[in-house]
Formats: sequence, structure tokens, C-alpha cells
Amino acid sequence: MKRRTLLLSTLATPALAQSFPTRSIKIVVPFPPGGAADITARLLGEQMAPLLGQAVVIENRPGAGGNIAAEAVARATPDGHTVFLGGATIFCANKYLYRGVMPFDTMRDFAHISRVSVGTTLLVTRADRPWQNFAQFIAAAKQAPGRISAGNSGWGTISNLSIAKLGKVAGVEISQIPYRGLAPSLNDCLAGNVDLIFDGMPAIVPHVREGRLRALAVGSQRRVDYVPGIENVPGMAELAPGSDMDMEFWYCISATAGSPPEAVARLHQAVYGAARTATYRDKLLPLGFSAITDESPAALTDFIRRQDAVWKDLVEVSGIKLD
Repeated sequence: MKRRTLLLSTLATPALAQSFPTRSIKIVVPFPPGGAADITARLLGEQMAPLLGQAVVIENRPGAGGNIAAEAVARATPDGHTVFLGGATIFCANKYLYRGVMPFDTMRDFAHISRVSVGTTLLVTRADRPWQNFAQFIAAAKQAPGRISAGNSGWGTISNLSIAKLGKVAGVEISQIPYRGLAPSLNDCLAGNVDLIFDGMPAIVPHVREGRLRALAVGSQRRVDYVPGIENVPGMAELAPGSDMDMEFWYCISATAGSPPEAVARLHQAVYGAARTATYRDKLLPLGFSAITDESPAALTDFIRRQDAVWKDLVEVSGIKLD
């Protein structure tokens, strides 16, 4: 568990005169420091703090594919001062991955606020591995089933689902090794202890630019041509045409269900404002994420409800069960 105060505005602002917030806001992140979720939360917190007139603290609570952190926020005091950086896998996929053992209900236990970022996954290998491109990697995997290893950020995470989906689409067997988040799997890939990772871009892209990792594919249908260093990396429409593989995923901020309406409204105002700042947007783009917002908490709630079927199908195709 790691906590860090990002910023506290000392200037008098209208928010300080309001009843909410009365103390620091805690964003609970479901993965360790250094990964895509953690980077997103810290960048967002930097922009939220002056808008709220209070400090924003990051608390990392990894484990169980995000369920540990989600349950902590679902059971928190419903006053709006504890929020969750949730996302597609936790809110939409986990109920189908962890059948019968879910400690929270996505709709019942949260007051959803707004999405804050959207991105995709990047398949990379260490630069000294022999595969110069995606086709060479697939050919090698077919010749040696189960011999190529891939680190994931934990069972049920976007990286786990991306690797499983790729295996189905390409007809290859890849041995998955679970870690407690992206940072440790990335470190082992850099050290040569695993062959591949297929995870969120923000923490990976700098290593591609510096030549330590080689990018083989992006998990979205289209290329991510706005990210320097990977603009020429092909997407799934080129590499696996007709497969419908698209590993685009999103993060959002949600509060505990039952939080006062004024707190939810104030949080939406701050999250919406922070995610639309040029500073936040410009820091996300080079890392492979785009800023995104929802016009209202109700709009995000409807979006999550619609996304349920998308992630249910993905889990069923992957064949992963974590009962």
C-alpha cells in the first residue's frame, strides 16, 4: 500500500467555502505504483486538487484483479471523500471472471462519476529477442507451443485478457505468468525473465522509445498514430483481419453508493474539469492514453451498463475462469 499527497492548493477558492470536501480526497487505485492506472490517477489528482481546494491522496491497493480495492471503496463511508479509479475489467469483466465470489455489485455499490482516460494495450518483447515483427513471433509460438512466456498484471486484468484473446485469435499457446501489477511484470520482461508483456501503454512506451523493448502490435483495431515511437506499430485490423479483436479499455472515477448528491455533483465538476485540462491531456497522449469525460454521472452509469455485454463476450472467448 502506498500513499502520496499530490498537491494542496493554498489559495482561497470558492470550493473552500462549500460543505464538500471538508478534507483530502483519497483515490484508491487497484494496482501497484508505476502502471497505467497509477499514472492516470496521479496525473488526474494533480489537476483535481486545486479545483477542490483540498489535497488528493493516492492509495494503491492491488490484488484479485482490482476486487480488493473496489470492495474497499464500496464499503467506505459514503461521504464522497474516498473514490475509486475503476475501469472496464473491474466493473464489467470481473463478474464473469470471478463467478460467485464477487465482493461488490458494480451498479448497486457505486456512484459513478466520469471516465477519465481511454487507451489500448501494447504487445512488446525485449529488444534482444529474435522476433522482429508480429508475424515472426506468431510463427515461433506455433513451432513451440507453451514455450513463449508472457507476464500479466494479474488474472482477470486487461493484460491477461489481451494475451488470452490473442492466443485464441492467432491459434497459439502462450504461457502466462501473473504478477501483482504491471510494474513487476515489466521489470521481469526488461530483465529477460519473461518473453513478452501485452499491457497498458503508459509505463511501456518509454522503454520502446529508448530501445530496450520492441513493439510488435497494439491491441486496438487501428494504429495509435498519435503516440511518438509507436505510430508505425500495426493494429489488429492489419494483423488479424476479421478477428474483431479490440482491447481498448477505459478508466473512470466512482464514489461509494449513498454519497450525498452534492458531493457527487462536486466530484463530477472536479473530475470533469481536471480531465479536460490541457496539462492532463498533453501528459497522457505521449503515454498512449486519451483523455475522455462523461457529461454526467448518469451518462457514465448508462455507458457501463452497455459495456457489460462487450466484456462478457471477451471473457467467454478467453475461456478464463477465476472461481
